[in-house]
Amino acid sequence: MGRIFVITSGKGGTGKTSSAVNLGAALNSFGEDVIIVDGNLTTPNVGLHFGAPIVPVSLAHVLSGHARIEDSIYEHDSGIKIIPTSLSLKELKRANRRNLENIARKLKRLFRYIIFDSSAGLGEEALSIMRLADEVILVSNPDMPSITDALKTIKIAEELGKPVRGVIVTRVRYDKTELTSENIIDMLEVPILGVIPEEFAVRESLAMKNPVVHTHPKSRSAEKYKEIAAKLVGRNYKAKDYKRGFWAKIASSLGLR
Repeated sequence: MGRIFVITSGKGGTGKTSSAVNLGAALNSFGEDVIIVDGNLTTPNVGLHFGAPIVPVSLAHVLSGHARIEDSIYEHDSGIKIIPTSLSLKELKRANRRNLENIARKLKRLFRYIIFDSSAGLGEEALSIMRLADEVILVSNPDMPSITDALKTIKIAEELGKPVRGVIVTRVRYDKTELTSENIIDMLEVPILGVIPEEFAVRESLAMKNPVVHTHPKSRSAEKYKEIAAKLVGRNYKAKDYKRGFWAKIASSLGLR
């Protein structure tokens, strides 16, 4: 049986979907059997990250009972498989979230690892995806509002009986305005799985409609996502330890390292 990782955050704009697609891309690069599912029904973005904003059959069609789960699976040029969700409001209205558990069970029979990108926040839509999780992974920025919302999300996950594997801290600039890793661990009481720097490479990869793991494989972000993905599945992978000198910072910001 497969294992479901739900990627979630207490607030929007943290880099949650970028983390979901890059963790999936990293696992795929290791040869793991993985699929990324867009569980953000109201504001889906996984398809956009892979250059497939509109598809003939989406998760919404499966939830409405108009298609089989197998019909909603698409393969990217890299070999990674995704299930996008429809951008259509009409299809959204027809989708029945009560069918999610059956879909999750089928996916666990088909794939070893399933990554669900959840909607942000703590509304019923986000909770319906969290209930599917074998493990919850939080995504947060290193600021007080993001960490406060992440703490609320952890409490909800605990109430649902869902283990929180840890937090991915994204958009890190390494300046004195940010919360330190020690601050974050003290507040959340969960481990930090990895720290993703703020890089132009990440923004450029979105414009290129491909995860940064594919477009800028030597960037710090790509290396960090690979290291996190390896932790999740018990593989050995150590991100390159770039020095934070002046020229290293310039190269990193341009996605060259």
